[in-house]
Amino acid sequence: MRIVFAGTPDLAAPSLTALADAGHEIVGVITRADAPVGRKRVLTPSPVAELAEHLGIPVHRSNRLDDETVAWVRDLAPDLGVIVAYGGLLREPLLSAPAQGWINLHFSDLPRWRGAAPVQRALMAGERRLGVSVFRLVEALDAGDVLARDDEDFPPGTSAGEALSALAVSGAQTLVRAVAGLADGSLTGEPQSGEATHAAKLSRIDGRLDLTRSVDAVLAQWAGVTPEPGAYVECDGQPLKLHEIRTVEGTPGPPDPASGNGSDTAVMAVIAGKRALLRLSDGALELVRVQPAGKGAMDGAAWLRGRGGSAVIS
Repeated sequence: MRIVFAGTPDLAAPSLTALADAGHEIVGVITRADAPVGRKRVLTPSPVAELAEHLGIPVHRSNRLDDETVAWVRDLAPDLGVIVAYGGLLREPLLSAPAQGWINLHFSDLPRWRGAAPVQRALMAGERRLGVSVFRLVEALDAGDVLARDDEDFPPGTSAGEALSALAVSGAQTLVRAVAGLADGSLTGEPQSGEATHAAKLSRIDGRLDLTRSVDAVLAQWAGVTPEPGAYVECDGQPLKLHEIRTVEGTPGPPDPASGNGSDTAVMAVIAGKRALLRLSDGALELVRVQPAGKGAMDGAAWLRGRGGSAVIS
């Protein structure tokens, strides 16, 4: 099929590669404009733009899917549009520009977790079986007929970054299967059924861990906000980023509340052997790698030993 592809981050690159490897003619790629990266704010092409140029595919850079974009797509005369993590909503008349419209690879088992952060919100809710869905784009948010779907199990503590990377690869094959079904007419799509849930975009405050919850719940929240917007707690009124944590078997609960600072939300971090443990109501989490305010990331036990072996965390 003649395909126009829209995508921007690394997450979308496996899908573009898989479609090209499957023998489809990728007639053009739409991606976000080059963005400043690093301390020197050097304008850098998106990962999808770099891949498209490597594959010799024409690239249209735009942060707004405006009349110019519509005209560019129409000139390409594609059979189908495919979008994976472009970073913007497609509306008419762009939706109707390809002969067979657009399909989207979405990282959830629709209609669950419609929206901007499906994997992140699913992990925060404690879900371990994560899905992908390929569906037809319509004006309503993530509401079109589903052409293909798959799912995959992830162990507790798998970060959103790790899960998305894995789903990007497996989901690319789901996408290829859906496009093949459209090409030979074997797939027409099925309406979504079941309860819809919304996966709102994450903000920084979502990353502040709620230490009043159980070990499993805190680990689930950490997983959903890692690496972005990033998990953190507070120590001495300053944020402490938690880059890596893990569960610890057979550890006691927190010390007597009187040993804290009087706050209902405060817990203790203590050294146990060679590990820094964050002691919660029903067990403990190991602080493997942390980053104090104004400093670089470091070993959690080294950080805590530098504080005399214990700290009040909230």
